[in-house]
Parts: sequence; structure tokens; C-alpha cells
Amino acid sequence: MFAAIFPGQGSQSVGMMKDLYESSDRIRDLYDIASSVLDYDLWELTASDSSSKLNDTVYTQPAMLVAGVASWESYISRFSLLPQYMAGHSLGEYSALVCSGVINFTDALKIVQTRAKYMAEAVPTNSGAMAAIIGSTDKDVIDLCEFAKGNEILSAVNFNAPGQVVIAGNKSAVNRAIDHSREFGAKRAMLLNVSVPSHCKLMDEVSIKLKNLLSTIHFNKFTIPVIKNIDARAYNDTAELVEGLSAQVREPVQWTKTINLITNKGIKKFIEFGPGGILCGLNKRIDRSINSFKLDSVDALELLNDEFS
Repeated sequence: MFAAIFPGQGSQSVGMMKDLYESSDRIRDLYDIASSVLDYDLWELTASDSSSKLNDTVYTQPAMLVAGVASWESYISRFSLLPQYMAGHSLGEYSALVCSGVINFTDALKIVQTRAKYMAEAVPTNSGAMAAIIGSTDKDVIDLCEFAKGNEILSAVNFNAPGQVVIAGNKSAVNRAIDHSREFGAKRAMLLNVSVPSHCKLMDEVSIKLKNLLSTIHFNKFTIPVIKNIDARAYNDTAELVEGLSAQVREPVQWTKTINLITNKGIKKFIEFGPGGILCGLNKRIDRSINSFKLDSVDALELLNDEFS
């Protein structure tokens, strides 16, 4: 038994998925389809990023969606064992829903491309920020945000692992929180390299627009349960998707609870489908008994043979 997890923004890097792309017609076709839908060469952007766009959310979101799906496609081309659960961190939830068969790949591309556009438009450049607070309890980070926000927006938005929480909001409020973080138990506090502060009230208008967009999408039935970010519960049916995905952009990511839900079902093996291995690292902080694998290269694919064939 295992669970499939998919990373979101922050895991991207120039050249990610390169050897999987070069070794598989299936993966190259996937990128060709994506490029056609997006109306730009996604693989050129991913492979070289000569225009330095990969960290811009408008380009990051489609790139990470496709990277997660490409990783999954490389797995199912070789292995027949399917996961008991799927979950994706933030944007990664869309990759999970594509790979579970709930959302058509091209529909998902259009959704995340529009989602990214809405998010970029919602906050003026350099007016929002996100920061990682390391070493504090969840409650201390929540209290820190209350202390530092003043009349601005600031909240805890990613509960990633014990002692690792991300905050988001107006840039000046985030900076105040960083300055006072040690008073609330933090060992470190650092700004994240993101272009948009997601999962906070600055995204309220985006959530409304997304709900309208998602209401036009056809969803297929679930074949593999997918865990929601907003409450760490499995979607019961496709009717919950519009509400869950639209709320997700303005609500915190309950990642620690998500992993604990899965491990409480007796599942201790996870594969991270996509680049970076960040979620594998979080798993170690959440539960040391978890055995995590990442699939972002041909070598990584070969290492799965003994465990999943």
C-alpha cells in the first residue's frame, strides 16, 4: 500500500524532469499537448528558462501541473500497483485530481493557467509576501500573525510539518512577523521566493472567480480518493470539488493533518510525483516511520522497482 503526493509551487527548477522527458515519447507528447493548450513552448521554458519566467506564478503553475502528471505517467507506464490515496500540496492538488482521473488534463491546464492569472492580478507587484517560520508551534505562529498584522492581512497559510509553518499577507506585515518571530519561538524566519501570497484573504476575489470557472468544468467520478487541502478529508464526490478548489486558494493548506490522516489508515509508503523532493523532507518531520520515495528522474524510477513492481 502507498499514497501518491504531488508538490506545488516552490519545487520548480530549471531543467526539471529532463531525463524523463528525453527517455519517453509519452512524456514528450504530454509536453507537446500542454504547449498547444498554453500557446507557448512549455518544455523550452522548463528546460532553459531563458526568459527567467519559471518563478512567475503565471508560468510556474502550468509547469508544476505538467511535471506532476509527467512523473505519474512515467510510473504507470511501468508499474500496475495503484495508490490507496492521493494528495497534492496547494497547486499539487490539481495534479492529484488529473492523475486520479477526475479532471481532464487539458481542462486542468486551462484552470491553472486562469487561476495563476487571477492570482497575479489580485495583488499589486511587491505588495504581498510569504515567509517560512521554522521552530515555532502552530499556535505560536498563529499568535505571531495576530501580533504583527496590525490593520493589514497576515495569517498562517501552510501547516507543512511540526515546526514548519508558512505565513502570507501584505509584505510589510510579513516583514514585521519576521522581525518578531524569535519572540514567538522561531529559530529561523525567511522570505520565500514567490510572486503571489496565496492561501490568505488577499485571494478572496480570486476564490469567487475560480468558483465561477470551476462551475463550468466536467468532473469524472473518483477512482482513487483525493484528500482536500482545506480540511484534510477525502472528497466524497465531485460535487465538493467546486467548493473545495475555490476555497483552497484563500484557505490554509492542512498538510500535516493530510499526511497524518493517511498514515492513520496504516499507509507508511509515499511516492512524491514531481520535482524537488520537498514533500519527502516534510514527511520525515511529520512521521519518522514514513518511507518516502521521489520520482523526478529515470534513476529514481529504477529505484522503485524493488518496492512497487
